[in-house]
Amino acid sequence: MSLGHLERDVMDCLWSAPAPMTVRDVHAALGEQREVAYTTVMTVLQRLAKKGMARQTKDGKAHLYSAAESKEQMAAELMMDALGDVGGAQARQTALLHFVGRMSANEAELLKAALSAGGSPERAP
Repeated sequence: MSLGHLERDVMDCLWSAPAPMTVRDVHAALGEQREVAYTTVMTVLQRLAKKGMARQTKDGKAHLYSAAESKEQMAAELMMDALGDVGGAQARQTALLHFVGRMSANEAELLKAALSAGGSPERAP
C-alpha cells in the first residue's frame, strides 16, 4: 500500500489538519507547494477514501476528508506489509535483523523500551 508523490502530499495535508478538509481546502494547501488541478486533488482524495486511507463524510453538498489512521500507524502497517512479502519465517527474521541493524542507537533504545512495555508505543517512554 505505497503512496505516490501526490498521494503522500495529500495525506500530509490530512495528517497536519486540525479538522476534516474539503477538496478546496486540500487544493489550496497543495497550491502553496505545487501546481495541481482541483479535479486531480478530488480524484486523489476519492481514491484514498476507496483504499481506506482517508475517511470521506458528506457535509451538505461537499465531502470532508480526514486521515483514517495516523502517519505512524500507516508507517507501521506498511512495515508489516513489507515483512509479509519477504517469505517464510526465516526470511522475515533476517529482514527484521537487517532493519534493526540500520537503526540509530536512540531508535534501538526506543524499540527495546517499547518491547519491554509490551509492544505498545503508548506505554514506552
